[in-house]
Amino acid sequence: MNDDFLFTDDEGEEEVGYEKSWKVLIVDDEPEVHAVTKLALSDFTFQHHSLEFISAYSGAEAKELIIEHPDTAIILLDVVMETDDAGLQVAEFIRKEANNQFVRIILRTGQPGQAPERHVIVNYDINDYKSKTELTAQKLFTVIMASLRSYRDIMSIEKNRLGLETIIRASANLFSNHSMDSFINGILRQLTSIINCTNEAMYVTSLVADDHLVDGELVVVTGQGEFADLEGKKVFEVIQPNMKDAFDHAINDKDIVYGEDFIVAYCESHSNHRALLYIANISEELSETDKHLIELFTKNVQIAYDNVILTQDIEDTQREIVMRLSESVECRSEETGNHVKRVAAYCRLFAQNLGLSEDEVETLVLAAPLHDVGKIGIPDRILNKAGPLTPEEMTVMRKHASLGYHILAGSERPIIKAGALIARDHHERWDGTGYPEGKKGKQIHLYGRIVAIADVYDALRCERCYKKAWDAETTMAEIKAQSGLHFDPELVDIFVEKYQDFEDVLKNYPD
Repeated sequence: MNDDFLFTDDEGEEEVGYEKSWKVLIVDDEPEVHAVTKLALSDFTFQHHSLEFISAYSGAEAKELIIEHPDTAIILLDVVMETDDAGLQVAEFIRKEANNQFVRIILRTGQPGQAPERHVIVNYDINDYKSKTELTAQKLFTVIMASLRSYRDIMSIEKNRLGLETIIRASANLFSNHSMDSFINGILRQLTSIINCTNEAMYVTSLVADDHLVDGELVVVTGQGEFADLEGKKVFEVIQPNMKDAFDHAINDKDIVYGEDFIVAYCESHSNHRALLYIANISEELSETDKHLIELFTKNVQIAYDNVILTQDIEDTQREIVMRLSESVECRSEETGNHVKRVAAYCRLFAQNLGLSEDEVETLVLAAPLHDVGKIGIPDRILNKAGPLTPEEMTVMRKHASLGYHILAGSERPIIKAGALIARDHHERWDGTGYPEGKKGKQIHLYGRIVAIADVYDALRCERCYKKAWDAETTMAEIKAQSGLHFDPELVDIFVEKYQDFEDVLKNYPD
C-alpha cells in the first residue's frame, strides 16, 4: 500500500471481531475510506488489545451508533456528508446531548475550506483535526496511538473518581455489611485504576477457620470486569481449575503470588477469616510502585472487614439478649416466646405501612419484645391466675407498665430507650381511659400505640391460662369496634387492610 497518500488507495479488508478490543467508530460517506482505514490499522494493537471497527455512513447514523456504543474510544469523523457541517453537528451531539466527554474525536476532512481549522478548534470540543490528504498510514498510526493513550488515561481518571465516590458513599454508613462490600468495591476500583493494569479483579473471603481450605469455602465478596455481579458465588466455580494451586499457595504461605498475567494476594487478618485479592488478565509488567500498592491493600482491607464483622456480631448479640430477656419474662406468665416474636413481626407490618424510615422500623421491631418486661416484678400468683383478677390484683398487675419503664429508662441506647417508651405506653388507650397515666390520642407515643394493637390482637387470637383463643372473625370485629376507643383509628385501618398478613405471621410462629 502507498504510505504517502493513504486515502487514494481503494483496497479493503474484512473486519475482524475481538473479544478484547478498542472501539473505533469511522464516520464517512465514502465506503472506500472505511475500507482503507481498516486495512491500514488491521494489525494495530495497544496494550495487547486490537481495534474493533464500527462504520457509519452519515451523521444521523453516527448519532445512533454513539448512543449504542458509549464505550467507543475514538471517532474518525468526516466533516462533509449529507450536509456541509454534518460532522460538526455530530461532534456537538456527542458532547452536549449524548454527554459523552470521554471518546476522542478526530475530525477528518477532504475539504478544509468548508470548516476552517481555527474556527473548528475554538468552537467544537474535538481532539484533533486532520486533512485526509495528510493522513499517511504512519501518521494515522501515530494519531490513533496518541488518542488511545489519552482515552486510556481519561478512563483511568474516571474509574478513579467512581472508586472514590463509592468509598465516600459507603463511608457514610460504614458499619453495615452491605456498605462494607461497597467500600471494598470502591477500593478495588481505585487499586486497579491506579496500577492501570486491568479491570478484572475480585476480592474473596471465607469465614471458615481451617488452615487448609477446600473447594467451596472461599466466596466472592465483590468483583469487577468479568467478575462483576458474582457476589456470594464459590470462587472455584468462577475461575479456571488450574488457578487453584496459586490460591492454595497464597493461603498456605500467607503471601502474594505473581503469575505471568495474574496476582493472587493473601490479605492479612487478625481473625480466623481467610481473604484473597485476585487480579486477572494483567497486560503490562507491574512496577515496584504497583506492587507496593497491592501490598498496602492486602495489609489493610481485611482488617477493616474484620472490624465490621465484629461490629455486626456485637449488634446481633444485643438483639439476641433483648429477645431472650423478653422470652424469659413471657415464660413466667405461661406464654410462649413466640408471642414476643409475633408482636415484633406485627409491629414491622404496621411501621412499614405507616411509611416509617428503615431505622425507625428496625428500632421498633427490636424494642417491641420488651413491652412486658415489667412483669418480672409481678408475683406469680397474680401473673398466672386462671380466673378474673380482683380489683386489688388488677392494681398490682397494672404496675408492670410503670415498672417496665423504670427498668429501662435512662439508657442512651436507641433500642432500650424505645423499649422504655413502649413498656410505659402500650396499655394507654386512644380515648384516655388506659393506664398508667391516662394519656389520650397522640399523647401516646406512636410505638406504644402500635404495640397496643399488636399485643391485643395476639392475645385475642391465642389461648391463655384465663381464656380460649378467639376466631379470626370475632377478633376482627372487636378490633374494628375499638377504633377511636382503645386503638388509633389509622392503625385499625391498616390492620383491616392487611389482615391476611397478620394472620400469616400467626401461622408462621405458632405456640
